[in-house]
Amino acid sequence: MSPTPEAVDLSQQRALADWLPGRLAAEQPAILVLGDVMLDGWWSGSIERLCREAPAPVVDVQNRESVPGGAANTAMNLAALGARVSVAGIIGTDDAGMDLRNQLVAAGIDVTYLLDHPDMVTTTKIRISSGGQVMLRIDDSARSVPAEALAELAASVRSAVEHQHAVMVCDYGTGVLADPVRRGLVDALAGRDRAEPGVRPLLVVDSHDPRPWAPLRPDLVTPNAQETARMLDLRLPEGQERVAEVSRHADALLEATGAGAVVVTLDRDGTVLLRPDGVTHRTWARPAAEKQASGAGDTFVAALTLARSAGLPLTASLDLAQAAADVVVHQPGTSVCSTAQLSRYLKAFADTALEAGELERQLELHRAQDQRIVLTNGCFDVLHSGHTRYLNQAKQLGDILVVALNSDESVRRLKGAGRPINAVADRAAVVAALSCVDYVTVFDTPTAAPLIRQLRPEVYAKGGDYTPEMLAETPAVEEYGGRVAILDYVADRSTTAVVNKIRDGEGAVQTN
Repeated sequence: MSPTPEAVDLSQQRALADWLPGRLAAEQPAILVLGDVMLDGWWSGSIERLCREAPAPVVDVQNRESVPGGAANTAMNLAALGARVSVAGIIGTDDAGMDLRNQLVAAGIDVTYLLDHPDMVTTTKIRISSGGQVMLRIDDSARSVPAEALAELAASVRSAVEHQHAVMVCDYGTGVLADPVRRGLVDALAGRDRAEPGVRPLLVVDSHDPRPWAPLRPDLVTPNAQETARMLDLRLPEGQERVAEVSRHADALLEATGAGAVVVTLDRDGTVLLRPDGVTHRTWARPAAEKQASGAGDTFVAALTLARSAGLPLTASLDLAQAAADVVVHQPGTSVCSTAQLSRYLKAFADTALEAGELERQLELHRAQDQRIVLTNGCFDVLHSGHTRYLNQAKQLGDILVVALNSDESVRRLKGAGRPINAVADRAAVVAALSCVDYVTVFDTPTAAPLIRQLRPEVYAKGGDYTPEMLAETPAVEEYGGRVAILDYVADRSTTAVVNKIRDGEGAVQTN
């Protein structure tokens, strides 16, 4: 696999938008999706009357669409992002099973281990809508999974995991991943580890209850808020307070799941990463208005698995996965995020640095909704983990994070000839692509004080070994009653050190 992004001179790349999606597709990691495959139906029509038998609307169906759902949707997302995908699961010999198999094959997905059985009912979820509003969902699934089908799937798992870079478990609780299959996966991974010591595939578990999968010691588990609450046997608070509550129980979640890391998905509030070393990382969603959208969680875990399989650091993988999920929530139905769509989405952040006057108008709209503005500034020339950790901390001080970039001329005045490495358009594109950043602007003055006086952020954040008294911007903040926040200093993380290592050919910079 290729080196991680921090080992690459970003001056050789146009921007994150041009680079990451193409690289992921070029790697083409082999990924097995094992789990509950489904067929999603989206039926829509018009409503002009109520039925005579009951006060229920009559939907005259005009459009019918069926698409892979559940684990099959995860597989479709992986294929659309450039992975070599295999699917293992159980379907019926019914029309829904045939439709599902054909769609997977058409997407280039290997269905060798997608077994069918005459006594199995292919799980379907049909949503009936009118005028953009879902009126009803009809679920159809097997009351039980035939024992011989479970035995056959369990026996096939060992050959299915061979030569895979990653294995994804997508457990929706339909019974397909019962004990025989789970034991088969344990044996298969142990067998592969004996055959190829030290090269166990990445194991990601996306399960309605990750605890039964703990003996496999997965690398990542991705419970949502409800699943997390059940594991902790508590009720999570609403909104952003959920993040703090989940983080307080990091040790319990890691122990319960046996995972190397837990990523809790919080729908409109993004995600939070929990690790044994205490390092956390947030992503922030960019939610759309309410639409008929489904499967953003499948897209997120697919992109996360693909990015990790291709060697990207975990925090970078999370930001990329969040961007992919943001793409699909703006699309109707059960949809996928392709490499091209992800690239276009990330490119939309290029050249998006707002002029101060326009930014001021945007921030007033946020204040009208009682949202707190946080502003920070810097060169952000060659982005590294110290930057991303610091920006995530800054985001948590309020609701809207504004990053003010020093202009190219300003950077030259501060850093000397040869800097910046990346022009301001590229720096803006990379910073804006981070899910924690809401707005980027550029300033050319010796300090950010004039911009602060214009925008009047509630919080001015600065990272490093400063005190408020050392900052030239502090008087400007205090003039209108704002607050200066000094964030954690991240030792051994320096843009200058990164640039020197690249120029001296000293190899990769070790980052989280």
